[in-house]
Amino acid sequence: MDVKIENALADDLPAIAVILNEAIENTTSVWYDEPRTRDWMDAWFELKRLKGWPVLVARGEGRVLGYASYGEFRPHTGYRGTREHSVYVDGSVRGMGIGRMLLGTLIARARDNGVHILVGGIADENAASIALHRSLGFSEVARMPEVGQKFDRWLTLVLMQKIL
Repeated sequence: MDVKIENALADDLPAIAVILNEAIENTTSVWYDEPRTRDWMDAWFELKRLKGWPVLVARGEGRVLGYASYGEFRPHTGYRGTREHSVYVDGSVRGMGIGRMLLGTLIARARDNGVHILVGGIADENAASIALHRSLGFSEVARMPEVGQKFDRWLTLVLMQKIL
């Protein structure tokens, strides 16, 4: 499959929302309970634009196959060199290397933008994401048992970071 990683456009937001909302409804990859609305997506995208934080999409088969971005880790100025990232891939193409392409490009973009550390927060049961992060040089730095809830059960958060 021919896949290109590009900057997202506002026109990509409906496709990004479909990918995100599928993850919300069916996985522990994201710990929201409610699907994201168009208004929420518009505000999210505008904040990324205003802050200069990238939103990348993987395009292939004539559609958006996944997306990645980073943003604020914590709001205090002392964390200005650290960003938390997200990578989501359409369920129909997971395991085909698209997440690796997105995250690899996001790492390069973060490095070019002067980011010092990228952090990923991952449910401990998401072995594929943990393995992907390890393969790209991320290290597990914390494991926080039962800090989140979804699907009527407690979830453990694994924090992974990469020093750029």
